Amino acid sequence: MDLSAGIQMPESELERFIFFEQARKTAEASYAKNPLDADNLTRWGGALLELSQFQNGPDCTKMINDAIARLEEALEINPRKPDTLWCLGNALTSQAFLNPNFDAASTVFKQAAQYFQKAVDEDPSNDLYHKSLEVSAKAPELHREIHRQGGFSQQAEAAGGGSSASNMKGSKKKNNSDLKYDILGWVILAVGIVAWVGMAKSHVPPPPPR
Repeated sequence: MDLSAGIQMPESELERFIFFEQARKTAEASYAKNPLDADNLTRWGGALLELSQFQNGPDCTKMINDAIARLEEALEINPRKPDTLWCLGNALTSQAFLNPNFDAASTVFKQAAQYFQKAVDEDPSNDLYHKSLEVSAKAPELHREIHRQGGFSQQAEAAGGGSSASNMKGSKKKNNSDLKYDILGWVILAVGIVAWVGMAKSHVPPPPPR
């Protein structure tokens, strides 16, 4: 699967995309050799979550769902692994933001907060885990405001195509994409910190300087 096909992005983001796409491929290959490596599954889930930023509509949702599946698989192997618990909290938060149903999203936000709390319990000295737990309390309110303005739903429709209003949606595509990036950035970019550290331990080249 080549995720780069048809994707256009600013030059500043290209290197980051290439890095995480390579990390995804490496993790997928490693999984074929050892499916019981929780560290590898966590890196795979983190890479998928990072790559979801470069997708729109159903493709973004599918990639987040795939990330959740990999992270849940890692927790089946090691239920107390703090970076996996934290990454799963991030992935669930991302999934909830993209769900236009407030009640359903709120349920997922609560699940995410539980995973953030578990990560804090396992590693109380990690400031990032504490910050994620703190910010997660504001997620439902932020979700309501975003969807009231139609940010994510317009983007999803534009990705689906086939609408008589496609030209208008196309003109809004950049703004909607920027909105998604701004809201999910604190979640997904933070995952990169853990992903990069884990990948460095596995002899994956470090990320390019930003």
